[in-house]
Amino acid sequence: MGIFKTLAAILVMASVTIAVEAVAQTQAPPAGQPPPPGIQLPPGEDKIIEGEVRSIDPSGREITLTDGTKLITPPGAALKPGVLAEGMKVIASYREHNGNNVLTELALKEPSASPPTTR
Repeated sequence: MGIFKTLAAILVMASVTIAVEAVAQTQAPPAGQPPPPGIQLPPGEDKIIEGEVRSIDPSGREITLTDGTKLITPPGAALKPGVLAEGMKVIASYREHNGNNVLTELALKEPSASPPTTR
């Protein structure tokens, strides 16, 4: 049972690492550096939302959460296919821009540890 939990923890961490790499393009640039071409978000505070992915647009540019929230990637950025799937729990930072929720960061939420079972 301990090996299973260890493997599960490793898989979760690998998934988080892959997801972070996949959306690294969508992060706001550090202060003092110009934004990449095509990404022009006005200054402002990011909002944070946690939720479960209901659907992912085939283009990899839009995610819809189960609560109906739609999140889009900035212009010129897209999620890598297969990294994110329906039913995954995510934590997203976004900015509202022109009526859209534009992603600035996206991470997988680690599932809560289940209580140990005794036999």
